[in-house]
This record gives sequence, C-alpha cells and structure tokens, in this order.
Amino acid sequence: MKKVLAFDIGGTKIAYAIIDENGNFTNEIVKVTTPKTSEGIFEFFKTVIKGLEDEIDGVSIATAGAVNNDNTQIISHVGNLPEGYNQLDFMQLTTKPLLLENDANSAAWAEFKLGAARGTKDAVVLTLGTGVGSGIIVNGKLLKGKSGAAGEMHVRFDFGHQRKCTCGLWDCLETYVSGNALTTDAKLYMKEDMTSYDVIRGLKDGDKQAREAFDHWQTCLENTLVLMGNLFDPEVIVLSGSMAQFVEYEKVNREANEDILTPPFVLRQAEFENNAGMLGAALLLMEKLK
Repeated sequence: MKKVLAFDIGGTKIAYAIIDENGNFTNEIVKVTTPKTSEGIFEFFKTVIKGLEDEIDGVSIATAGAVNNDNTQIISHVGNLPEGYNQLDFMQLTTKPLLLENDANSAAWAEFKLGAARGTKDAVVLTLGTGVGSGIIVNGKLLKGKSGAAGEMHVRFDFGHQRKCTCGLWDCLETYVSGNALTTDAKLYMKEDMTSYDVIRGLKDGDKQAREAFDHWQTCLENTLVLMGNLFDPEVIVLSGSMAQFVEYEKVNREANEDILTPPFVLRQAEFENNAGMLGAALLLMEKLK
C-alpha cells in the first residue's frame, strides 16, 4: 500500500503525518511552530523528509498561497509566512514525487472525497484560520483557473472599517472573516489588548461587548457565504479551520440563504477540521501515483 508524507504549513504551525492510499493516518500527527525564516522552513522540510524517506512513496505539502497547475511552485505573495517563502524550490527537497497544493484546495478535496461534501458534485470549502482561503469543486473537479490561483479570497468589501490586508490591499475579506479579523473586532468592540480568544471566552460568560464583536465577525461571514453561493451555486458550503468550530451554524445557514439568488445551499462544519489540508494534498498525490 502506497504512503505519502503529508505536510500542512500555516502562519503559526507546521503539521505532518504519513497517510496511506485509503486516507488513513498511519502515525501520530506531529505539530511544530513554523520557523521564522524561509530558509528555516526549507531546512525543516528537508530534515523531516530525509528521516522518513525510506517509509514513503512521495511527499505532499498543503500551503498558504496560490500554487501553479503543475503543483510545483507557489505563484503568489504569502502574507502570513516569512519573506522569500514563495520563492523556495520545493522540488529540490526529495527525488521522490512531490506535490504542492494550496491549503484550501487541499481541504476542499479531502472534504469532497471523504468528508462533509462527500456525495456532491458542486461544493465550496472555506478555511477560516489565521487568514482565509477557499477551495471550489465544480462538477466533481477542483477549480484551479488558468494559472492555479482560482479561489484566492482577496475580494474587497466595505464592511464599515478600513483594514489593511497582508496582501497589501485594503478591506479584503480576509481582514473581516479570519481569526485575525476577530482579534481586530475584539480591539474595536472590547479593549485594545483583547484577542479572538477573549471574544470566545466572553461569549461563554455572556459578555455584551464580546457578543457585539462576534456578531460583527459572523455577519461578515454570512455576507461571504452569500457571495460564494451566488458565484458558484454549490450544494454545500463547508467551513474548515480553527475558527469554524465557533460559528453558529443554524443561524448563519438560515440568514445567508435568505439573501442568495440561487437555490439554497447546506452549511456544514468540516469533518476533518485541522487535518483536512494534509489529507487532501495526500489524496491528490495518490491519484498521480496510481
């Protein structure tokens, strides 16, 4: 049975595990803090791969940023990772097959093949973490676009505040519906030193200002779902990533569907949560190894 060493790299952590062709994690998932430099990230990958190379048939990396259609190179700025990261030559890490894919696309493929979007043909997966990403399935295929950058969520919205995005633009969706966005709302509605975690704790304690901050964040999410529903007419929209667990699904599903022009979609939480990126990229590589 073929096995893939699967990585998922984000702005704060790198996770990795070995996954077999049936989508099973054959060892415990390892999580480490993302190195502060692009060179440090490359050396980390190289060290882990070298130590496990005899046990695997290939390597997959789910990463922030747009990835080309050959799955070999990042082709966009990556705001949550160190300078120079998008210029790394990942294909030099190993002589075995290596597949690079956007983390949201990877998560979408995992949920489509084995998770919350299984059995559908058209689905959208939104990853709500440090930033925001989307993976789009159209007629059973991953939507990549001419260069591989389809689904990048740097769409500008006016939600009532001017916010600078890591991409350099102002008022991208990421500045309103990510984990960082909820921290911004915490500072706006609560106190300057508050974070997204303070909002969540405040919600549980019945704090009025925490509820105001969260409601603003969740309303921005609802508007994002209306946009995705109208653009792609999906059967299901799946929310993945660390922020997905806090969404009030019944309320958001009802209110978002009231405003769309297409037939209603079903809103679901991802089945694989934070492991979807690793799993999806591994499954994509498995298809090439057959």
